[in-house]
Amino acid sequence: MVYGITDLPTFVLGAVLIVLLPGPNSLYVAAVASRSGVAAAYRAAGGVFLGDTVLMVASVMGIASVLRTVPALFLVVKFAGAAYLAWMGIGMLRAAWRLWRDAGDADERRPVTVNDRAPFRTALIISLMNPKAILFFLSFFIQFVDSTYAHPGLSFLILGSIVQLSSTLYLTALIFGGAHLAEAFRRRRRLKVVGTGTIGMLFLSFSAKLAGASLH
Repeated sequence: MVYGITDLPTFVLGAVLIVLLPGPNSLYVAAVASRSGVAAAYRAAGGVFLGDTVLMVASVMGIASVLRTVPALFLVVKFAGAAYLAWMGIGMLRAAWRLWRDAGDADERRPVTVNDRAPFRTALIISLMNPKAILFFLSFFIQFVDSTYAHPGLSFLILGSIVQLSSTLYLTALIFGGAHLAEAFRRRRRLKVVGTGTIGMLFLSFSAKLAGASLH
């Protein structure tokens, strides 16, 4: 046991697998990279890092217990998050339709989706408006912290840092992969339409999944 962490190798493996699971955060960062470049995508990644940090701190401080004991609050946050994801998905589908409709327009610089001008804020909101993440972080972290350790805050800090490091490496790979797609999107309008529409549908599916989530 190191710094109150009971099984560090298993936690690292679990954290990597969790980070690799597709979700709205990583999808949004990759989409920003493909549309607006590396710098904008790293701003979006910064929003993800801050949002995840806030959720991890909130879970350690007991916010998860509040969500469990006040179901109405859980519902409010859940449906607000679902509505925001749905709004983004619909915006992307509308952008894809505009691109398809205006296929004869020679101007390729038209924006293809919403909120590219504020990637940090958008990614932060996406991260924060997910009450299931708070519950998940608490249920996952607590398995690897020795309840008798004198400084559990240090244990949670180390575990959180591991999650953020895994996320940084993964999002960096997505950012540079998405940047390589940007040139193809600029050359081929149809590819841009399909990519934007697909991302919009995925955001709608994330919205539906969150809206149907429960406390159990």
